Amino acid sequence: MPLAPQELRTFFITAVTANRRRLFQITANAELLLNLFNDDRAKERYQLHAFVIMPDHIHLLITPAPDISIEKAVQFIKGGFSFRLQSKLDVWQSGFTKRRIEDAQDYTNHATYIHENPVHARFCARAEDFAYSSASNDSPIDPVPTHLRSQAKALSTGRPNSSA
Repeated sequence: MPLAPQELRTFFITAVTANRRRLFQITANAELLLNLFNDDRAKERYQLHAFVIMPDHIHLLITPAPDISIEKAVQFIKGGFSFRLQSKLDVWQSGFTKRRIEDAQDYTNHATYIHENPVHARFCARAEDFAYSSASNDSPIDPVPTHLRSQAKALSTGRPNSSA
């Protein structure tokens, strides 16, 4: 049975640091956020499909757990990081931007955007050379969501998905 639209819950997220402070150019801070991602994923709060940690913002492709809203998932990330950092200053701008991923092509476009972000910012020549990105071989991520994977397969074969 195909998933209902409310079940197709993969999002492109951008969250920016307060005053665009370059918190994540400090290796320990970037590693702290990576550890948070791993801890939250181990608690099955969300699946993280693609990410980049830029000096003053993050981009994510994320699917919250079925019983968790996207707002709560981002709260786990932003609030969890702020708690771990224990800064006396504001850590994040309030809110975040989100965009629901529509289909396999949209997913691919956003994953490419995420991975190319440090290349466009001239932090590296190749996306896979940036340490704080899922383009790096050392970065554990979750697979493409099933509903998008089946669409991607149908797109690549030119045939509709018949396994639903």
